[in-house]
Amino acid sequence: MRVIVTGASGVLGSAVYAAFKSAGHTVLGLAYSHPRDELKQLDLTDATATERVFSEFKPEWVIHCAAERRPDVAEKDPEGARRLNVSVPENLAKLSKALKFKLVYISTDYVFDGTSPPYTPSSPTNPLNLYGQTKRDGELAVLGVSGSQSIVLRVPVLYGPAPKNSDSAVNILLDVVADQSGKKYKMDHYATRYPTNVLDIADFLVRLASLPPTRVPPPILHYSAGEPFTKYEMCLVFARLLGVPHAHVVADAEPPTDGTPRPRDCQLYTHETEDLMEGYGGLGWTPFEEWWAEYLQGQKNSKQ
Repeated sequence: MRVIVTGASGVLGSAVYAAFKSAGHTVLGLAYSHPRDELKQLDLTDATATERVFSEFKPEWVIHCAAERRPDVAEKDPEGARRLNVSVPENLAKLSKALKFKLVYISTDYVFDGTSPPYTPSSPTNPLNLYGQTKRDGELAVLGVSGSQSIVLRVPVLYGPAPKNSDSAVNILLDVVADQSGKKYKMDHYATRYPTNVLDIADFLVRLASLPPTRVPPPILHYSAGEPFTKYEMCLVFARLLGVPHAHVVADAEPPTDGTPRPRDCQLYTHETEDLMEGYGGLGWTPFEEWWAEYLQGQKNSKQ
């Protein structure tokens, strides 16, 4: 199978790229800001260059991971966020129609307002911040291209192997917990998140692309791990695994009043996805503490 992965230098994209490669597929990884190794540098906002690369490679599947995923940055540069999160996927959906490939657009649980979970794929969207709005508008743009073979895959907050802990809103909490300098950190104990491992999503996408033709995915799918945590509760897990005190991390259970508005609980209902994948590995997610225990032990061993 011939597969293009956009955003292939990011935390999710690099996992997806590696998973399709290790499954024996022919994969072209695209990156813009951090092209490395065998990845091809491409500005996806350049429609002409994008069409040329896609036409030459002739993909059967395209996994579109590239996005402006940082809510605070999106608020500061709404035009840039809209270009990347709406215009680019719409163009890819048009290419999907013209070149006959299947497109997976990675979206977010932030298309919901977090007031009435769990959310099914058909639940009404109501994003609270500009990031969520651009991703919701990207969904509408992709699904609005008649004749494209597009799937929207909504995922929650992500974690997993990353070059820097600051690359993930979850991994960065390791640095907070490990900071025993005496600095105090107020940590969100209000919003419930469902941290999901990028390796699990990557494995799921390989299985999704390999389904027999009789298994037709619906236009919108949800993928999420099933364990609820606040950021403060994630910090407690990390403190336990690192064997360090956590008194410097202070729980803040009040609704946030400053910064970019974020929803309280956007739990994604995944039963449709489970039904689709029955007999093909199911949802297949890894428990949070179990994965981190193994990963941190592996890091420790590699340093010895």
